[in-house]
Amino acid sequence: MAWRQQPLTVAARLGYVHQPKERPVSYMYDPPDSTPKDNFRHDFRDVQVADARRLAGPTSVHQEGFELWHAPSAVASFHDTQAVASTYYPECEEIARAVTGGASAVVFDHLVRKREAGRPPLTFGRSGDGRQPGGVGQVHNDYSEVSGQRRLGLVLRDAQRASGVRRFCIVNIWRSTNTPILDTPLAVCDARTVAASDLVSGEIRYPDRVGEIYLFEHSDRHRWYYYPEMNRDEALVFKQYDSQVSGVARFTPHAAFDLPDIPAEAPLRESIEVRCLVLFD
Repeated sequence: MAWRQQPLTVAARLGYVHQPKERPVSYMYDPPDSTPKDNFRHDFRDVQVADARRLAGPTSVHQEGFELWHAPSAVASFHDTQAVASTYYPECEEIARAVTGGASAVVFDHLVRKREAGRPPLTFGRSGDGRQPGGVGQVHNDYSEVSGQRRLGLVLRDAQRASGVRRFCIVNIWRSTNTPILDTPLAVCDARTVAASDLVSGEIRYPDRVGEIYLFEHSDRHRWYYYPEMNRDEALVFKQYDSQVSGVARFTPHAAFDLPDIPAEAPLRESIEVRCLVLFD
């Protein structure tokens, strides 16, 4: 299906966090004892998201924090976990090396998402026991400074080797698993427009573990982009952590949003995201 030119910008409602007075906590499942799923006040903002396909030139994962690649996959079904591990993981590692210029890469995680039937308001994309993830409308970055550093040791499983790593980064590789995305695309924020003061460290609680991510306070500086009608042969690569502290994009806020005037016949968005550790020389 050929991409159809969209408006220069579209309106999106994104979930920021409003000046939390305590460490934000979100549950990725329905917690017991009437505990709220979030302990912080959401700050929903209407923002303009620009069509990244119409930028004057290509973006860079090390500058804006994201870039789009034409990268067809040999995987027939992304619901086939064995094929994803044996075929798609190596494909993503190749993409990650090519995009970042890294010397080696290893995929350590993936997640298949589907927009919920009826398209309810977007939050953190988890309901019930959390095993059927949907779109995430909360502006976030998958790793913080602490959890980004921790991930290196978890992936390498060798403290001595990890201590000798000069530089590493973590990228997310995101794509449609089926048809072109017509309803709930992914918006990414130009990393150059994000200040350190916008970042809010928060906890993500699962039934068996606790993770740490960054949430974000709203800023008029933020510049948002999306790629209309991403198809199965396209991969959006965006930076989630970089151990280099200056001169490169380190964190790329992102969130799903519902397009205005979604066609009644539009299929529910299905996507796969892969997280990949990249080591540099």
